[in-house]
Amino acid sequence: MKMRNLLAMSLLTAVVATAAVPVFAEEETEATETVAETEEATTEATEAVTEETTTEAVTEETTTEAAEAESEEAATEEATTEVAAEEADAADPISIKVLILPKFENGEMTGDFPGEAQYYYDAYVKDGDEYDITGGFEGNKLYVKDGVALYVTGMGKVNSAMSLQAILSDSRFDFSDAYVFSTGCAGSAIEYGVMGDVYVITATVDYDLGHHADPRELTDESDATWYHDDSYDSASYKILNQDLCNKVYDLVKDVKIETTDNTRAYMAAAFDNAEWATRDPEVLKGTTVTSDNYWKGEHGHETALLMTETYSCPDPYALTEMEDNALAVVLDRFGMLDRYIIIRDSVNTDVFMNGATPESLWDPNFEDSLDSESSVESADIFATAMENNYKVGSVVVDAILDGTF
Repeated sequence: MKMRNLLAMSLLTAVVATAAVPVFAEEETEATETVAETEEATTEATEAVTEETTTEAVTEETTTEAAEAESEEAATEEATTEVAAEEADAADPISIKVLILPKFENGEMTGDFPGEAQYYYDAYVKDGDEYDITGGFEGNKLYVKDGVALYVTGMGKVNSAMSLQAILSDSRFDFSDAYVFSTGCAGSAIEYGVMGDVYVITATVDYDLGHHADPRELTDESDATWYHDDSYDSASYKILNQDLCNKVYDLVKDVKIETTDNTRAYMAAAFDNAEWATRDPEVLKGTTVTSDNYWKGEHGHETALLMTETYSCPDPYALTEMEDNALAVVLDRFGMLDRYIIIRDSVNTDVFMNGATPESLWDPNFEDSLDSESSVESADIFATAMENNYKVGSVVVDAILDGTF
């Protein structure tokens, strides 16, 4: 009996165990399916987000591309407009009757102590148009108004020549009928000029071309220190249009110009009251000698006299400066030398005066140096000489503009 009960219980246990297995498997399957469904839903959600993000990115990229295209189109239109404007300027350039070329200005172009430009600027181009000139002197403008153009070239042969070449090469302007008018201050030749004189220049000479020697090396007794070399002659001097020079001189020779009491006394003391040194200032004709070297002294004076004679200049050596022959070379190469006018004024002389020496004038470390922005070698003539220059030069400019020249 006991055996039958044990057997029956074993059979029952086996049946129960056998029945339990499918229940647990079904639950596991259902859980697995749920996880799969969850993963699928997650995947679908991720794909939806990704698709949405991609759509937004594509939309943003499309917007960016459209903006860039619009910007490029605007830039192209601007460039086209600029080119069209340049072509229009080139097709219809501004006609210039007279180009005025001072070399420096002391401060502002107007309203302060005048340099070489200010009187002409105020009279002819103030409140006009301003143009940058590619290749010109850094920071300077070409001022244009009513047929007059003015440009401060910078000092020295290279600066002035490059400025003029850049201006004449600018297609915005028509210089085919223009007179080129060089103006500025200079040092006059002793025994010919006094400080305050104004000169109509008839020939230009380059002081630097040829051969120079230190006077201490010379074996002869000549005071000149220069030797001619004709291989430089295409640029070493220029004879200007003499008909034009005479026309200018006849127009201005009687213009009244001034000096100062201090300048007159300074010249009288320097040259022992010589008649030539104490006369009133005048308008004269003469030759100018151009040098990048701001020279002074008896050897330089004698050299300038020799050069003027060597090149058969039509009028005496009158003054020395730093730009006019270089400008003449440029104009000759542009075929415009026959329309070149030079008006210069004297603010010092070509020799040392009243005990001045090279060291006292130019060496700031020399004891009791006279070196300063208002050098004693000019006395107080500078402002008066600038006004003299304008009094003479404006007569010429006005005649050009009103058609009576």
